[in-house]
Amino acid sequence: MWPWLEHHSRAHGRMLTLGQIPEGVWDAVAAQGFHVVYLMGVWQRSAIGRQMARSDPRLMTELDRALPGWKVEEVPGSPYSIGAYEPDPRIGTWRDLDLTRERLHSRGIHLIVDFVSNHTGFDYPWIRDHPDRYVNGTVDDFRADPRAFRYVEAEGGARYIARGRDPHFAPWSDVAQLDYFNPETRAAMIVQLQAIGEHCDGVRCDMAMLVLNDVFARTWGHFVRRSSPAVEFWSDATAALPAFLFLAEVYWDLEWRLQELGFSFAYDKRLRDRLLHEGAFTVRGHLQAEPSYQSRLARFLENHDEPRSIEEFGPGRIEAAATTCGTLPGMRFYYDGQLQGRRVRAPVQLARWMDEPRQPAIEEFYGRLLEATRDRVFHEGDWALLEIAPAGDESSSHLIAWRWRLAADLRVVVVNTSTSPASGHVSMAGELSGAGPGRLMFADVIGGGRYTWDRATLMARGLYVRLEGGRAHLFEVAGQHLEISG
Repeated sequence: MWPWLEHHSRAHGRMLTLGQIPEGVWDAVAAQGFHVVYLMGVWQRSAIGRQMARSDPRLMTELDRALPGWKVEEVPGSPYSIGAYEPDPRIGTWRDLDLTRERLHSRGIHLIVDFVSNHTGFDYPWIRDHPDRYVNGTVDDFRADPRAFRYVEAEGGARYIARGRDPHFAPWSDVAQLDYFNPETRAAMIVQLQAIGEHCDGVRCDMAMLVLNDVFARTWGHFVRRSSPAVEFWSDATAALPAFLFLAEVYWDLEWRLQELGFSFAYDKRLRDRLLHEGAFTVRGHLQAEPSYQSRLARFLENHDEPRSIEEFGPGRIEAAATTCGTLPGMRFYYDGQLQGRRVRAPVQLARWMDEPRQPAIEEFYGRLLEATRDRVFHEGDWALLEIAPAGDESSSHLIAWRWRLAADLRVVVVNTSTSPASGHVSMAGELSGAGPGRLMFADVIGGGRYTWDRATLMARGLYVRLEGGRAHLFEVAGQHLEISG
């Protein structure tokens, strides 16, 4: 959020808050076909967290890499170390946030912001006034593991408050762990969530799986000394705002579980990792999950936690990976800078990103992809995987194909997830019907080619494709006597 504001402020020659962003910026977002805007880092950042960020030698090394010559005032701290659920003064005011939502709504776009359920900054008001809403340790706990606790002054005396953590990693030094076995904590967080809901249409819930009862018990059960609640926090939270959009940052194969608890969408990091590290066989298997599950996954190649996708996949593989994420069911989730081919991943504590040279080829590719996927067929149509048969060798195993269908509209997507050329016959027998020698035109909106095929050949042998490694086809299908079966 801060780097985005800094970019537009520099472009207009003056410091802009959220409410001062020109209308043309939102017009451009609407023109690209986006339905939701997620603003990360709206809330007031912890002053203690900021101090830590500015004095952490390991973070300084990352800052040197991401923004050579950075200044200390360009490090406002982490947006996930929250000092208060109020707009940060750099972002603007509640009125700025409300005005932004109004502007987005006028363009048919919804607004979501952060909800950091697992922890707060160490100067959040509850630390002083309600320390029992956090996981508390003893002086002996502190002595046993000084990195896991922080000494604080609170109402009623001194406390050792646990630092928030993912149980697989070391504690996060700048955040205080909330106690989700305390009913008062749960009730207060739902009240906070409802207050946020007055100003937006949904929330992206940071590390949502950490507050599940069994996950919390494994991580903190030794310290909280309370029994597990009868229901999950997220059941109560999603029920409290039934019309809200809930997006879960979730890992460890817990996506379906969060969906069952009321989340609208859950992160699909498995897909990203399989596209990056595994072959078409595992990606195809991933896409054979139940449609109801797939339609509520958020597909992405990058976010603030991941390296930039152009660096990970390289220019040779980005087309297939991005076309996959951009044409599957569910939420298609893009990160600021991805569409421009940015290469430098910046720590979230930075207020400004370094200047990078433009990547016209990447920008043009994403422009074609976004333009194509604005069509109703990709949002209201029926999706299905397509079978692929060999075309003289075994390279067809590197190909994956699917189609979207809405009335007479048909789109066919084929991707080569490998680094080598691949060919195969994509089965079309189940997609086309009707008598006559009709000829069909397959217009590739990604590569620009146009291919005419006889219906009888397509029905008998399938659509022949040959793709270089890392490339993709996105075909618009049209032609004489075109009828769609089903």
